[in-house]
Amino acid sequence: MSDSSFEDGKLMAVIGDEDTCVGFLLGGIGEIDDERQPNFMVVEKDTSAEAIDECFKRFVAREDIAIIMINQIYADMIRATIDQHLLPVPTVLEIPSKQQPYDVLKDSILKRARGILQPVKRRR
Repeated sequence: MSDSSFEDGKLMAVIGDEDTCVGFLLGGIGEIDDERQPNFMVVEKDTSAEAIDECFKRFVAREDIAIIMINQIYADMIRATIDQHLLPVPTVLEIPSKQQPYDVLKDSILKRARGILQPVKRRR
């Protein structure tokens, strides 16, 4: 990938199971940067939470990534790290997986939104 990629726009990154990653790759999101690092991670059944956490932190540090999509089941494994990420970019979107249904109460972005909206409701 060349420096012109910054002119073309930012990337999406995916941390997910094989089906999730393959779906997004077929949709055209796959990229490999100059250091040969992909913008996706396929999580296997033996993938450690530490490996997922390390990948997430790598994606957050990359200037060419604007959105990180992660299966909620894996976001739960690194919840503390995700909850510490407060910057708007890259935006972290938790998405469902085949292994576990999506739980709106666990989503870090929606937790923050509820925290912002709660004081508004109390003022009325």
